[in-house]
Amino acid sequence: MSSLDPLKVSSYYYDLPPHLIASTPSYPKDEGKLLVYERATKKITHTTFGKIFDFIPKDTNIVLNDTKVIKARIFGTKQSGGRVELLLNSPKPDSQFLVYIKGRVKKDIKIFFEDNLIAIVKQLHDDGTRTVEFFLHDKQLAFIELEQILTKIGHIPLPPYIKREDTKEDEEEYQSVFAKNIGAVAAPTASLHFDENSFKKLKDMFDTHFITLHVGAGTFKSIEVETIDKHKMHSEWYDIPKATKQLLDSSKPILAIGTTVTRTIEYYTREKKQQGYSDLFLHPDNTPQRVNHLLTNFHLPSSTLIMLVASFTSLEETLSLYQEAIKEEYMFYSYGDGMLVI
Repeated sequence: MSSLDPLKVSSYYYDLPPHLIASTPSYPKDEGKLLVYERATKKITHTTFGKIFDFIPKDTNIVLNDTKVIKARIFGTKQSGGRVELLLNSPKPDSQFLVYIKGRVKKDIKIFFEDNLIAIVKQLHDDGTRTVEFFLHDKQLAFIELEQILTKIGHIPLPPYIKREDTKEDEEEYQSVFAKNIGAVAAPTASLHFDENSFKKLKDMFDTHFITLHVGAGTFKSIEVETIDKHKMHSEWYDIPKATKQLLDSSKPILAIGTTVTRTIEYYTREKKQQGYSDLFLHPDNTPQRVNHLLTNFHLPSSTLIMLVASFTSLEETLSLYQEAIKEEYMFYSYGDGMLVI
């Protein structure tokens, strides 16, 4: 393992048995598995999520992402009759939207959806995204208006590795209990471990703070270069409230609930901007400066997310922890089990 190069994308690959990919949420949440890794001693503890409070260091401040997942996946037809699947990624200025479209499309074509919703393709981009405008009865729609229609006709955008259609259950389960600000097309999955009771306990025991980062579909995009330094990270909109900014400007210890919180805090630490677009890429050559502890799930091989985990430990330690989790039959990915790095 010591011969692995932390700058090579292929070094972050591991084999995951397919039966360890969680395709549904686990119940009850408190009984989900939790791997606790203490970096100072390299001690590993296998426990359950309900016991996480026994391991979070005293006087730690908790930061969570209160973004809310929208029903960003819709199905329509072209004028030719061809079927199209559209996944909203993020709003752009002037009521335009960046989307992914499954199905061949050309510039200026119209796509027809339920409830008289129409999308017009305005631009085709080299990275596979498309810029579109949405209309209802010739009226161009802003994001808030579009979101109201998506709530009626859209589908929860489950990750591509969950090989099933979304259900009514996903509308609740693929959403944190503290989700508030609409705009994400993927859930901040470390937050999914909390139910109402454990979230209340967290707030009772620790000072809790929020940021908003609207997770985009780029979080699932594979890295198509051989070395980390050549990868162009996707950007996502974030906002940091005044109370959270005060925490970040202090020296108090922080536990980030998830990779999205980590990237937001670390971007602010470097740029000092309370709001904007974060495209920070954390990895073993660009390590955290402000976040002390991390709660996260187990992520895809050779993904930017497993590289972020390695920025807290190391490439070798991360791969070793993942092998331990596989051996102990932890469930992986969005609906899977968790890991606490302290």
